[in-house]
Amino acid sequence: MSAPVKTSARKSDAKTRKDPAPQGTTTSAPAPATAPPAAPRDPAPATANTVPRSFVTRLLSFVSSMIAGLWAMVLSAVDRISAFIGDWLFNGKKALYGLAVTRILFGVTAIGLLASNFGTRLYTFGSGSAWNGELAEPVSEFPKIWAFSAFHAAMGNDVLYTALYLLLGVLAVLFVLGWRFRIVLPIFFCLWVGFIEANDMVGDQGDNMFRIALLLLLFADPAARWSLDARRRAKSGEWFAPNSQPALLGTMFHNLALVALAAQVFFVYASGALYKAGGAPWEEGYAVYNPLQTARFGTWPVLSDLVTAWGPMVTIASWGSILLQVAFPLMLLTRPTRLIGLLGILSFHIGIAVLMGLPWFSLTMIAIDAIFIRDRTWGRLSAGTKRRWQEAGAAPPPATPEAVPPVRTVV
Repeated sequence: MSAPVKTSARKSDAKTRKDPAPQGTTTSAPAPATAPPAAPRDPAPATANTVPRSFVTRLLSFVSSMIAGLWAMVLSAVDRISAFIGDWLFNGKKALYGLAVTRILFGVTAIGLLASNFGTRLYTFGSGSAWNGELAEPVSEFPKIWAFSAFHAAMGNDVLYTALYLLLGVLAVLFVLGWRFRIVLPIFFCLWVGFIEANDMVGDQGDNMFRIALLLLLFADPAARWSLDARRRAKSGEWFAPNSQPALLGTMFHNLALVALAAQVFFVYASGALYKAGGAPWEEGYAVYNPLQTARFGTWPVLSDLVTAWGPMVTIASWGSILLQVAFPLMLLTRPTRLIGLLGILSFHIGIAVLMGLPWFSLTMIAIDAIFIRDRTWGRLSAGTKRRWQEAGAAPPPATPEAVPPVRTVV
C-alpha cells in the first residue's frame, strides 16, 4: 500500500495555505525597506571629445571680466565721492570760527592801514598824488567802473575825500564787530577797492588777496560767530528755517566760497614757490639776504644784519620757504603735519612783517590761513578764554597785609 496519510497531509497543508485568515484577525504586510539617501552626484566628467577654449577666447573673456570689475569699482567710487561731496556741501556750514577770525583780522588790517596813512592820505591817495597822472587817467580799470569810482571822483576835493576816508574807517570798525554784515560788506567792498586802486604805485600783493577774499566772503557767512549779528541771531533766530531750500542754498554757497578761498591760497603759495625755485638767488640759497639789505625792505638794519650774519641760516630760510610753500597744501591732510605747516607759515608771515616792513600783507595772509584751523580748536580756545576771564572777574581781591605798628627804639 502507498502512504495515503502523507498524501492527505500534503493536501491538508495546501488547503491550509489556501484558506483565508480567520475572521476577526488582522494581518499587516511587512513595512517596505526604506531606500538609503541618494549620494550627491558628481559632475559629469568631461568627455573625451570636449574642445578646450583657445588662448584668444580665454584672453578676451579675462579682459572683459577685468573691465567689468574695474567699471564696477569706478561706479562705486564715484557714488561714494558724490555722496561725500553732497553731505559736505549741504550738511552744515564749515569753518565758521575760522571765517570769523578772517573777518576780524581783515577789519583790523583795514583800520591799521587807514590809521597809519591818515596823515599822508592826501599826498598818497588824494589831490597831492596828481603828479603821478592817476587823477587824470587811472592805471587800474577798477576806478573806471561806477561801483568803485567814489574815491577817484573825490580825489580832487580834499574835504570830500577825507569824508570818504573816515566813512571807510567806520565801515571797517563795523566789519570787525560784525554788525549788519550783509549790508556793510558790499559797501565796504566797493569803497575799499576804489580806495586801494586810486594809486597803483603804493599797492602790493596783499591788496590782491584782500580784494579776492572780500569778493568770496560775499557768498559766505563770516558773521555767524563772534559778532553782533551772531548775538542777534541767537535771540531772534535765523532768517530761514533749518533744512529749508533757502537755508540749504546758503549753506552750499558758504562751503563753495570756502573751497574757492582755500584753492586761491594754495595757488598763491604753490605758484610763488615754483617761481622762486627758478631764480638763481633761490637756487644758490642767498635770496633772503638781498631784500633785507635794501632801503625799501630793510626797515630794521640792525635786525637785518643780525639775521643775515650767519650764512647757513640764510640758506635755510631761503630753501625752507620754498619747501614750506610747495608742501603746505599736502601738510594739511594729517594733524601732525597740519600743526607744523600752520606754525611754519605763521612764522613765515611774521618774519615778512617784521623784517621787510609789510605788516598789512602778512596780516592779510594770516587772516586767510585761519580757515585751516578746525572749528573744534577755535571753540576750545574761545571757551577757555571765556572761562579764564570769568574766573579772573570772580576772584577775591588779594589780601592786604595788616598794618604793623612802628617799633620804637630807645637811644
